[in-house]
Order: sequence, then C-alpha cells, then structure tokens
Amino acid sequence: MANKYKAIPTFVGDIRFASRAEANRYSELLLLFRGGVIRNLELQPEFPVMVNGKKVFTYRADFAYFEGQQRVIEDVKGFRTPVYKLKKKIIEAQYNVTIKEIRA
Repeated sequence: MANKYKAIPTFVGDIRFASRAEANRYSELLLLFRGGVIRNLELQPEFPVMVNGKKVFTYRADFAYFEGQQRVIEDVKGFRTPVYKLKKKIIEAQYNVTIKEIRA
C-alpha cells in the first residue's frame, strides 16, 4: 500500500524499507560495505533532541556509516516537508553533522 507521497514499501531480504528509493540506496550501500569502501553501516540511526533536559523529539535518519574517518548521515528524500527541513537544521546544529540527502 502506497503512502501519501506515493512511496511503495519495498523489501531487501527481510528488511522493509519505506520506499523503493530507500531500498535501492541500501542495496548500493551494502555493496560499498561489502567492498570495504564504507564501514559500520547502520539502519535508521536515532538522534534525540533535548531541550532543558527534556526530550522534544527523536530524529531517525535512513542510514549512517563511516567513509574513512568521516561519519556520514543519509536520508533518502523524494519530498522535503517543512517539518523535515526544520528537524534537519536542528540535528545538524545540535550534533555538528551534515545530513546528506539522496534525492529519490
């Protein structure tokens, strides 16, 4: 069943992805991982956002991995909602990272 952005849930092995684009990106990253180009491939890493000691929300990226000494955070996006844009800015500021967007 497709969601409101017309993403079709897709499986790679036993892993369910929210869209074909996300599943395709995982397949690409898996090849890079197996080839030793990247390491520590993570699915849906979480980044809690705290304000005054209280958790406000948790941002969940699609993937994270290391390329050399650099940690890369990726999100596959077909459509960038205003909420996503705000969360991206907050995460990048709080965690001092750059979220790499993979366009679907």
